Amino acid sequence: MTDAVPEYGLKEIDLPTESRKFRRRCANALRFLAIDAVQAANSGHPGMPMGMADIAEVLWRHHFKHNPANPRWFDRDRFVLSNGHGSMLIYALLHLSGYDLPTDELKRFRQLHSKTPGHPEFGLTPGIETTTGPLGQGLANAVGMALAERLLAETFNREEHKIVDHFTYAFVGDGCLMEGVSHEACSLAGRLSLAKLIVFYDDNDISIDGHVQPWFADDTPKRFEAYGWRVVPHCDGHDAGSIEAAIRVAKTLTGRPTLICCKTMIGFGSPNKGGTHDVHGAPLGTSEIANTRRQLEWPFAAFEIPDDVRAAWDARAKGEAAEYAWDASFACYRAAYPDLAAEFERRMRGEMPANWQDRVADLVDQWARQTGAVATRKASQNVIEALAPVLPELLGGSADLTGSNLTNWSGTRPANREAGGNYIHYGVREFGMTAIANGIALHGGLIPYTATFLVFSDYARNAIRLAALMKLRQLMVYTHDSIGLGEDGPTHQPIEHAASLRLIPGLDVWRPADAVETAIAWAAALERHDGPSCFLLSRQNLPALRRTAEQVASIKRGGYILREAEAATPQVVLVATGSELSLALDAQVVLGQEGIAARVVAMPCTRQFDLQPLPYRQQVLPATIPTIAIEAGHPDLWWKYVGPSGAVIGIDRFGESAPAADLYEFFGINVPSIVAQARRLVSRAPLPTANPSNAGSAGSEP
Repeated sequence: MTDAVPEYGLKEIDLPTESRKFRRRCANALRFLAIDAVQAANSGHPGMPMGMADIAEVLWRHHFKHNPANPRWFDRDRFVLSNGHGSMLIYALLHLSGYDLPTDELKRFRQLHSKTPGHPEFGLTPGIETTTGPLGQGLANAVGMALAERLLAETFNREEHKIVDHFTYAFVGDGCLMEGVSHEACSLAGRLSLAKLIVFYDDNDISIDGHVQPWFADDTPKRFEAYGWRVVPHCDGHDAGSIEAAIRVAKTLTGRPTLICCKTMIGFGSPNKGGTHDVHGAPLGTSEIANTRRQLEWPFAAFEIPDDVRAAWDARAKGEAAEYAWDASFACYRAAYPDLAAEFERRMRGEMPANWQDRVADLVDQWARQTGAVATRKASQNVIEALAPVLPELLGGSADLTGSNLTNWSGTRPANREAGGNYIHYGVREFGMTAIANGIALHGGLIPYTATFLVFSDYARNAIRLAALMKLRQLMVYTHDSIGLGEDGPTHQPIEHAASLRLIPGLDVWRPADAVETAIAWAAALERHDGPSCFLLSRQNLPALRRTAEQVASIKRGGYILREAEAATPQVVLVATGSELSLALDAQVVLGQEGIAARVVAMPCTRQFDLQPLPYRQQVLPATIPTIAIEAGHPDLWWKYVGPSGAVIGIDRFGESAPAADLYEFFGINVPSIVAQARRLVSRAPLPTANPSNAGSAGSEP
């Protein structure tokens, strides 16, 4: 049974009339900063800030634990504005509370290089916990933050020392709850005992197209009760007493996350536009702003805040005291548990453990001496097995494909309602999984890795994009990376996915060819602090490749010469990734027997290669030598490496259902195709007409 809270429970708190009036004035400060900034920008969304200002006032002035002077203080409460189009609400909150966000920045709302962009951006504005705007994802991020808080608390807290003890709050709107990712994330949240997650639902019945009833008539309280949440219904979102009572109920921990359903009016205070979609995404206009000032008894000029209201909002002294108290508590914790305290501080700094490099070097050396073939998904599992014991902050997970992704290891402990762990069974929720992992990464103290089949990265794409936009330390394991998965057919065979992921700015896409490259890719991704990484891993076994120590060291550069031509100057360069690299090596042998000198270049990560100095890139891929790229995926990206005088052997159509070996032959991803292309490039002799049944797959030209 879930514990929905009856409506009468919210009528207990009777605030004095003067207190209610002053709270409304404080809330009106938020409203008019939003109104004035949107008007100055001549664009933006004033309706939501006007509608949720009363809720924000009660939460931020009376419950929210934070220190404006130190936005990254670890034990602060987290606040997520999932309906991020209403960004002026959080900018007003940060400004009034005392963060480094002066009035001039509010006046530059939505302008180039301001700290007040159209949607909140993590890393740009002090106090912003996550980038929001794509609706529903902020809510999923909040689930991840609350999960991180719970797992870290269970790891580090002791009965007399609770150094991890904070809440995660989120504001969401109708649009957030319509998005499918909200179902994925909130369904899982109900199973993970996230007692310190409190979500405020802005139930105003309006979205961009108008009143939502024709397209969104869900019984939201019952929906969340079914998820296993505690629901506080019928909160009056414009009554401070009702909001206060709801928050007090929500902070009484029951082992469940809480949804507070706040009935509000979008554009509250606007006589002619309040309660309509007209106030959702457009300035009120000078006439309606004047009407609203009269309606809400706010006689102040644009961006002017009266002294008593500004003083009431200033949270700097209170925040400094809260952090000081936590510092004192942590000093006692350090004295009682010095090893735990040192480990906690290491994790908060994001540093690798002291023996990290030795462990990685041993692992790479071990695999460099192996001779047997192994699938890179299995090699990835072996890497996790080797590194996880010295990196306890690793938090794994899979979207119901653990046995196929091979993301578990001997020390796996699934997290559930009863106990914390180091592995999340996300269920078939690829989008929710990735967005939750973003929240875990944002929280700090844990390094999340997630997994699914590469073809299903499409489900998660917008969360992958936001991970890159926020430069998060997030790792994504994508197995079954090509037609090599075989009989499951075109629905499961990724064709365009590697190329598509490589288009995301800041995302490292590693497609390793064997266990050594897999180990280096994992180490590079874990050591990276400025963005996410993903691994495209094979289902089929791949041969172990021989390398010199210098070549092993060059793997992290993204591209390197694996086998040089026997002649002093190669006549052709073969560049390949993953399962196709061994084909390039076999083709090199055949070409050598025909008197054609070929160089083989491994390119496990195109982005890292592109970051290398120009002389290095020119040395590996000389523009004067014809180049052939070989990858069992869409060829378009490779033309920038091979140029107009080169060729690409790839696949630009959907796959087929058949054994892997048959598919590689059918699509011409094989040694004969590589050799034929090399002959053509060296001699400039035309190739025979391609088989029309698979035209455009092998040897395509620009």
